[in-house]
Amino acid sequence: MTGRIFDIKEFSVHDGPGCRVTVFMKGCPMRCIWCHNPEGQSFDKELMRKTALCTNCGLCTKNNRTAFSRDPDACPRGALKVSGEDVESDQLAKKLISYAPQLEMMKGGVTFSGGEPLAQSGFVRETAEMLKDRGIHLALETSGYADGDDFIKTVNLFDLVLMDIKLADSKAHERYTGVPNGLILDNAKALKASGVRHVFRTPLIPGITDGEENLSAIRAIAGDSVWEKLPYNKMAGSKYPMLEREYDPKGEIR
Repeated sequence: MTGRIFDIKEFSVHDGPGCRVTVFMKGCPMRCIWCHNPEGQSFDKELMRKTALCTNCGLCTKNNRTAFSRDPDACPRGALKVSGEDVESDQLAKKLISYAPQLEMMKGGVTFSGGEPLAQSGFVRETAEMLKDRGIHLALETSGYADGDDFIKTVNLFDLVLMDIKLADSKAHERYTGVPNGLILDNAKALKASGVRHVFRTPLIPGITDGEENLSAIRAIAGDSVWEKLPYNKMAGSKYPMLEREYDPKGEIR
């Protein structure tokens, strides 16, 4: 199968145990207003421009024949980057398997993140099965917003699932993420019953998710499962100007 990714990060230490390689899948059905990977939201390939490097020399628009407003290859300063690369599952697996000796030494593995990896679940499963055959530890970072059957079929392939529960109230969840949380809460129950090792996580967004009422409700949802509260990422808005978008963490989905 062919999937679309927007990054592969080596030596990641925040996406599961040990030192890991994290694959970022492109595309997400949610639109969290605090998202710190905005280039992972759209399923389309996008052009990112590092404004600090751009001198407005005009070379990227001269004789531009690309699908974008500018030609990334024409920039002499490397200010332009296409976010989104199509890869086949066996090609990606081969690349990830090449890290196996280092990952084993550092007690790490491979993590699929996003975007939302479950939005490309067939591709993720096909790739994960190849890695599992090689004994590589597998982790999945997900919002849990996915069809229930697809969700459980995918998480059962993984050694660890890191699942966000951002807001317990469905109306607030839809206001700040664009979707209600019914699917997420159903999948959280299914994950707890699956026997798959998992951790629930809540990003602490000031004035939105960090209130005691919300946290108490999520604590009850998590029950006996491990639950982590993640500090707010103060660099969350840094990529938005590269996509010519504004970052508004106190706004709402419109």
